[in-house]
Amino acid sequence: MRVLVTGASGVLGTAVYDAFTASSSNTVLGLAYSRPKGNLKQLDLLDSERVQQTFGDFKPDWVIHCAAERRPDVAEKNPEGAQKLNADLLAHLASLAKSLKFRLVYISTDYVFDGTHPPYPPSAPTNPLNFYGRTKRDGELAVLSATDAQTIVLRVPVLYGPAPRNSDTAVNILIDIVSDQSGKIYKMDHFATRYPTNVLDIADFLVRLTSLPVTKPAPPILHYSAEEPFTKYEMCLVFAKILGLPHGHIVPDAEPYTASAATTRPRDCHLYTHETEDLMEGYGGLGWNPFEEWWTKHLQSLQ
Repeated sequence: MRVLVTGASGVLGTAVYDAFTASSSNTVLGLAYSRPKGNLKQLDLLDSERVQQTFGDFKPDWVIHCAAERRPDVAEKNPEGAQKLNADLLAHLASLAKSLKFRLVYISTDYVFDGTHPPYPPSAPTNPLNFYGRTKRDGELAVLSATDAQTIVLRVPVLYGPAPRNSDTAVNILIDIVSDQSGKIYKMDHFATRYPTNVLDIADFLVRLTSLPVTKPAPPILHYSAEEPFTKYEMCLVFAKILGLPHGHIVPDAEPYTASAATTRPRDCHLYTHETEDLMEGYGGLGWNPFEEWWTKHLQSLQ
């Protein structure tokens, strides 16, 4: 296969790029903008002419679109930039999917839901609470409304995994907070339930998804998620246990979000994954790493 990965220098994009390049039968092109490295090609995805030329020259069979403004707080501060990257760009990519005849996978988020009636099947009505969620919902609509284009929306929850910096994911950064024994007090969310999911698992799933026979067509929307519920405070407790560190400087905050909060988060956007499990039956299933078990091995490997 010829596979093109956008956002290939990000935490998820790196895992996806590495997973596809691990097979000698694949020809893979990774695109990056802010952090091009190694064999990655630097490209501004908002430069329509260069995007069309690059995609046309490469002639992909699959495009895995990982590039996004993934930080809700940053999206609120730069709404125009987030709207262009997370939503407006997708109309162009879907158009290219039609004209160049590749299959497009758009990585979306559980934040397209309001968190009031979990678990959410792929068919559930979307109702994002914050601007980030709205941009991703708009991106979904652009992809799903593209006629005669082969597209898949893959919704995932909060992510973690190998990263150059812990600040690269909302989960990994908690390690730095637990490790900060300076006396600073941290108020940590103990209200919203999340389902942290490993980028290595998603990458492995995408490799298997793109290898399915034509007799097993994927539906237009898929959900992929680990099934262990944690608040951010509970994740901090796991890291404190693994690292053998006290956690008295981390104070649980179980208060509901207020309407005046800068970026309101949904309380529980648990993704219902049975359609994905049915699709992958006989092809590795869903498969995901237990949170504490993976982190214990990973942190020990860094020592």
